[in-house]
Amino acid sequence: MSDRFRLVIVGGGIAGLALATRLGNSMGRSGKLDITLVDKGFSHVWKPMLHCFAAGTARNENDRITFVSHAAGHGFRFCYGEISHLDRAARRLTLAPLREQDEDEVILEERHVDYDALIFAIGSRANDFGTPGVKDHCIFLDNVVEANNFNERFRHAVLQAYGRGTPLDIAIVGGGATGVQLAAELHKALDIGSLYNFTPTTPEMRITLLEAGPRILPSFPEKVSEEARQQLEALKISVRTGAMVSGVDEKGFILKDGSRVDAQFRVWAAGVKAPDVTREMDGLECSRGGQLVVKPNLQTTLDDRIFAVGDCSFIAESPLPPTAQVARQEAHHLAKYLPQWIVNQTPVPPFKFNNKGAIVALGNYNGWGAFADGKTFGGGALHGLSARLGHTALYRQHQFELYGVPRGAIACLTDWLDRFVRPSVRMD
Repeated sequence: MSDRFRLVIVGGGIAGLALATRLGNSMGRSGKLDITLVDKGFSHVWKPMLHCFAAGTARNENDRITFVSHAAGHGFRFCYGEISHLDRAARRLTLAPLREQDEDEVILEERHVDYDALIFAIGSRANDFGTPGVKDHCIFLDNVVEANNFNERFRHAVLQAYGRGTPLDIAIVGGGATGVQLAAELHKALDIGSLYNFTPTTPEMRITLLEAGPRILPSFPEKVSEEARQQLEALKISVRTGAMVSGVDEKGFILKDGSRVDAQFRVWAAGVKAPDVTREMDGLECSRGGQLVVKPNLQTTLDDRIFAVGDCSFIAESPLPPTAQVARQEAHHLAKYLPQWIVNQTPVPPFKFNNKGAIVALGNYNGWGAFADGKTFGGGALHGLSARLGHTALYRQHQFELYGVPRGAIACLTDWLDRFVRPSVRMD
């Protein structure tokens, strides 16, 4: 049995995989640290691209990173499983049994993973706020499996619309970046599909974006919100603000004012909450949204051996937005200071967030960026080219960080060459 310090990271998203990769390269390969990454999926994708996978304008075969092969090359181990219980006294995680999908047959029994230090990086989910019917009648886009399921249904529905000459109705709840970008990306997918001369006429796709607040993209300056609204409306996407959803049924959304928005596709992309499993973490303190409450140095308030980063963590003294930028910086912070905490018990200093702004890209149609001081860029005559290139640059930065420069460059080249042999939108 190894006497190395056992570090377990739960969650292979932006924060979890970046942290495992950095610590694996610095301490795992040399044998100084035993690192295990636990995730309920087999591969990683950059979450800000999920709307592209859902629309079929990106093929995640090229954009996902397989945990097993990545772990082998970067000095850590991968363990497939979903956490079901935490025993803080024994320093032990319990992983739920793995079952055949929709069947009772157990493929893999309940397992245990022991740790000396534990880091939760399990991300977040859309928040239904207890709205009746959402779980039963809405589609969520919180991970690549849900995005792929949406895309399969979307392609079948488009095929039916082409064949029958009937319109396709889609309603999206949530005027944040996910909902706004998904609306534009779906329109882009149908635009591209129409170029393949499938039928003489392109079917009508009617998209409605529902936002409970007074404007879409509330985290951006008001100027960006208004210009984004105008762009969506120019694409014939109906944008309804002040539209509070009070219920959902098999036909559509019921609004608080009693009106309805019927749609074949009902997508819920509103709100953010931590996965429900955080409530089962052996008494660890949670926020109202289920996030694990942490100190400024990212240690949980009730157990210094447990940390939380990214969307599943909540710094009570200075709350931060649940964004990829925050998750990435928190991972880098722990990657820098955890080695000395492990080896010499040197305290991890408080995390300081460096807000570099935000970018939103509406397909090929437009895009905007906003700096921390409120200044904006993008939009205008070039259709937001600078903002859209900035969004792509962030993704490439993520690839280079995980792959390294040589493999990152090869990934970019492969994506570029792939455009010459594959259609621009997923057709199969």
